[in-house]
Amino acid sequence: MTTLSHAQLAASIKQELIGTAPEAPAPTTATTHDQQHHHPAPTEPVNLVDLEERILQLCAESPKGITEDVIKCDQPLVDTARRMKALQRLLSQGKLDVLRSSSKQGSASILLYRLKSNSSASSITKGFEREERLVYQIIEDSGNKGIWTRDIRIKSNLSQTDVSKILKKLESKQLIKPVKSVQASKKRVYMLFDLTPDETLTGGAWYSDQEFESEFVEVLNQHCLKFLQQKAFKARASHSDPISQASASLCSTKEVCKYITELGISKVKLTVDDIRMILDTLIYDGKAEVQIMLSQQDRGGEGSDLQRLYRVTRAVLQDTGFSRIPCGVCPVINQCCDGGAVSPATCVYMKEWLTF
Repeated sequence: MTTLSHAQLAASIKQELIGTAPEAPAPTTATTHDQQHHHPAPTEPVNLVDLEERILQLCAESPKGITEDVIKCDQPLVDTARRMKALQRLLSQGKLDVLRSSSKQGSASILLYRLKSNSSASSITKGFEREERLVYQIIEDSGNKGIWTRDIRIKSNLSQTDVSKILKKLESKQLIKPVKSVQASKKRVYMLFDLTPDETLTGGAWYSDQEFESEFVEVLNQHCLKFLQQKAFKARASHSDPISQASASLCSTKEVCKYITELGISKVKLTVDDIRMILDTLIYDGKAEVQIMLSQQDRGGEGSDLQRLYRVTRAVLQDTGFSRIPCGVCPVINQCCDGGAVSPATCVYMKEWLTF
C-alpha cells in the first residue's frame, strides 16, 4: 500500500470523472434481505458539509480505509462530481489520507481513503502544499529510525529536486532534522525534529560524535573484569569446596551493571544490554566464561526464565615469556632463517611487537 502524490491523485480522479457517467436514480425494485440489512434507505445530504461528515463517519468505521464504491453505495443519489469535490475538500483540509492498494481481482490498483490517525500532524501541516504534506507524512511514519532521501523520493514519486526543496523548507521550520548514521557517516536520514534517534543510528553508548570510544570500552572492560575477580576471591575465601566456590563466583549481568553504575565512570546511562556486550568481549578474550541457568531472584534475575551468569576464568598454566613474543606462536617459524624469505630482520610482526 503506497501513499499517492499530488500528480497521481489528480490523474486518478480525472480518470474517474471522465470514465464514470452521472448516476441515475435507482429504480424502485424489491431489495434483498442482505441489502436491507447492510444499507438502509439512503437520503441525499442537504449540502456538501453533510456529505463530508458522512464520509468521515464511514472512514472512522473502517480504519483500514474505504473505496469510492463504499461512498457510492452509501450515498447513491450523489453524483460523481459532487462526491469527488467532497473528497478533494477533505484531502486539502488534511482530514483524510489517500493511498493506492492492489485489488483482489488482479494487479489493478484502487484508491483507499483513510482517516488521519494523528490530528496534531494535520494541524502542523495545515496550509502545506500536497507534496510537502506527503513528504512530512513519510518522514513521520519512519519514526526515530529515520528515512534516507532516496527512500523518500521513491515513496513520494517526486523528483530529487522537489524532495530537496521540501526537505530544506521543513528543516528551516524545525519540523524535521537530519541525523548522521554511524553505519554511513556521509549519508543522512531525516526524522521529526523532537524525536530521539534510535541507537542503530547513533551507535549507543559506544559512540560519541560518530566516533567509536575505544578507550571508554577498554575502561569498562577492565572494571567488569575486576568485579568478576573480586567475586571469585570472595567465593574462595568463604567456601572450601571447589564446586561451591565455582557456584558462588557466578554473577548476573544486572549485578555487574549495578556495580558499574555506582562507580560513576560513565557519563551516559548504561543498560544491562550494554554491560552484556562488555562481558561478552571478556569471553572472547578468554578472561571469563558464561553459564545459562534458570532465573533466580537471589541472582538478580532479569525477568526471563533463563539468565546468563558470568565468572572469571583461571588459566591452567601460566604463560611463558617465549609465548608472548611473535616467534612463540608463529606458524612458519620452521622456515625462518637469516637471509631467507622469512627472517627476523624482515619480520613485520617482530617490528610491531618491539614498538609496544
